[in-house]
Amino acid sequence: MSSTPLFRTLTADDMQAVDQVIRTRLHSDVVLIRQVAEYIISAGGKRLRPVLTLMAGRAMGYGEPYLHELAAMVEFIHTATLLHDDVVDESDMRRGRQTANAMFGNAASVLVGDFLYTRAFQMMVASNNMRILEVMAGATNIIAEGEVLQLLNIGDTSLTEAQYLLVIQYKTAKLFEAATRVGAIMAGASTEQEQALADYGMHLGTAFQIIDDVLDYSGDAGTIGKSVGDDLAEGKVTLPLIYTMRQGSEQAATTVREALEAASRERFSEVMAAVQSCGALDYARGEAEKAAERAIAVLAPLPDSDYKTALAELARLSVRRDA
Repeated sequence: MSSTPLFRTLTADDMQAVDQVIRTRLHSDVVLIRQVAEYIISAGGKRLRPVLTLMAGRAMGYGEPYLHELAAMVEFIHTATLLHDDVVDESDMRRGRQTANAMFGNAASVLVGDFLYTRAFQMMVASNNMRILEVMAGATNIIAEGEVLQLLNIGDTSLTEAQYLLVIQYKTAKLFEAATRVGAIMAGASTEQEQALADYGMHLGTAFQIIDDVLDYSGDAGTIGKSVGDDLAEGKVTLPLIYTMRQGSEQAATTVREALEAASRERFSEVMAAVQSCGALDYARGEAEKAAERAIAVLAPLPDSDYKTALAELARLSVRRDA
């Protein structure tokens, strides 16, 4: 039995074509734009969002090469958000190496992020499909709202689980949802099937982000590709911390509240011990697993195919990862 996940095997050739589109569309006469864009794209990463666009389109029988343009466009939107996020968060490490802002400075990162956003919209317009433009414009707007919401919630120890979920649905899951929806649109899927794929993306993105937040308190920097404790240092109130403040011992809750309000990495070991002492990581993983199961359940209207099987597999793998 192959150790390579089915979704990777099915999309391998398509992703090679997507990478070629990415490199072609990154071209600019401005050298610094090429340097920064190439630096962030070549860092690799999971490339899940373009994979989702490919699999959604293929699952609905779409075989046209324009799917590669759509998938590259989705990756450009994601990359632009990463460039801007790292500036806002003052991050210096992503995917196991220096962030673009650490390498080239904040100004270059923000401006190249803008370039990627606008290049993505040029690619949407070229699709001659108003629905794709509508979906992506709406998604990009909501992602920006999610980032502002997260900023407002920094250090807010009264944040509820529902408020946390809203933020991650806006800032992370919305692009997963858009990635699957545009694949369905290009394939001419029925309204029911398009909505099923969009719902799948939303549930998958939710599960994915919850696990990301768990890994900040259970992974190691070499594995997860960023500095462990970044979320705490940035004052981000994530699900493991919310659970600890609500369900942990009085001492554990106080430790977390004080560390969040100080937004300091200095108390990370204490916070990690508090989080682990009350089962917060298990609880958060359980919530991620529920979201993954919902993602699998909504695939029912899709015709049976290897791509449908791979979408279900991806949902299961998303909550079992350690990076």
